Amino acid sequence: MNLTWKRTLRTPSSERFLAQRGGTDVAAVDLHYLTNGTIAGTVIILKGSGLDESNIQPLLSALDDEFLPDVDLEHGNLTYTVVLGEVLGNWEAELPNTEA
Repeated sequence: MNLTWKRTLRTPSSERFLAQRGGTDVAAVDLHYLTNGTIAGTVIILKGSGLDESNIQPLLSALDDEFLPDVDLEHGNLTYTVVLGEVLGNWEAELPNTEA
């Protein structure tokens, strides 16, 4: 599938990755590490990426092979929800204006 993975966020219990192909973002993946040893993931296939349903399993396998050596779909300790989405923008919290 020839993907490059870019980690964009990491916390003690979660990670976010972007899958890129040819320098273009094609998917976003959020992984949540649960206390029972399982991982729940959300995969967003980006509209206009050229990916379709036939690309989902190879994409999940590529992520699993590179970043998740201790879990996999076959053993029931990894689950994904896959959606098709469009990036609308980024919104960030604004600090309140403290000037009087």
